Amino acid sequence: MVCPRCIRIIKDQFALLHLPVNEVRLGQVDLDRPLNQEELERVKSVMAEYGFELLEDRKGKLVEQIKTLLIEAIHYQEEKISANYSTYLAQAIGKDYSTLSHVFSSMENVTIERYIILQKVEYIKAELDYEELSLGEIAARLHYSSLSHLSKQFKAVTGYSPSEYRKLQIMNRLPLDQVT
Repeated sequence: MVCPRCIRIIKDQFALLHLPVNEVRLGQVDLDRPLNQEELERVKSVMAEYGFELLEDRKGKLVEQIKTLLIEAIHYQEEKISANYSTYLAQAIGKDYSTLSHVFSSMENVTIERYIILQKVEYIKAELDYEELSLGEIAARLHYSSLSHLSKQFKAVTGYSPSEYRKLQIMNRLPLDQVT
């Protein structure tokens, strides 16, 4: 789950299944009690209809936790990051960053650093499409050291400079859960 709409869908589906939900957050559902096997199968079936899957292995859960933390930090900026992303992830998850990096890379076939860049580019695309912020404001929100650094990363990923992207009105954004 990577957006508020996803959370709403999950809440609604659990309610329709009459299952006790305490809280739904990006990437996680907290229940009042463990589900029995029949309930678990119903949840899997309903979630599959909406393109979701239950993560039951430790590595998969860890990767989803990393993605969720990064998406929240980059796109929703609910979490103010005072350190770099590697320190932030290690502290938030409570594991050494090299472990996180190894698991993520082996499961996703992309490094955490590359994933962060791709998520930032999707954020930039959205802001360019909405035309509410200047490029300088976008760079500041994403903690880029300079506008030049933002532009170079954006062009390396999209093939366009931010101004070319805005001018051409390309609007080829990806769903956040499909960014890799």
